[in-house]
Amino acid sequence: MTRLTGSALRVTVFIGENDTWHHKPLYSEIVHRAHAAGLAGASVFRGIEGFGASSMIHTSRLLSLSEDLPVAIVIVDTEERVRAFLPQLDELVGEGLVILDDCEVIRYVGREDSPGKTDMKGKESL
Repeated sequence: MTRLTGSALRVTVFIGENDTWHHKPLYSEIVHRAHAAGLAGASVFRGIEGFGASSMIHTSRLLSLSEDLPVAIVIVDTEERVRAFLPQLDELVGEGLVILDDCEVIRYVGREDSPGKTDMKGKESL
């Protein structure tokens, strides 16, 4: 299990939901590559409205449905591991925005893999 506490680096990638990499959603390719690189975690967030460099507003409102809503992929790990991953993002992200932020990890706890363990609320995991 990966342990992560203290100073870290957060990379956020803003792309469109319809962006692809070899006929696969780009956000999925980024998450799978982050996983393969052993990064601590990655999450994808779908926006309900936004605009970027094209200045076109994309929205999920019913009267102006967009098929290309904004998506943010957030990855947090040590600075060394995140910076080592940046060349892959450079390869993948042709249009979009990639930002880095310093952050501090207060708590990073995963599920135990062993059966019969209990979580912090006393529930037994299977």
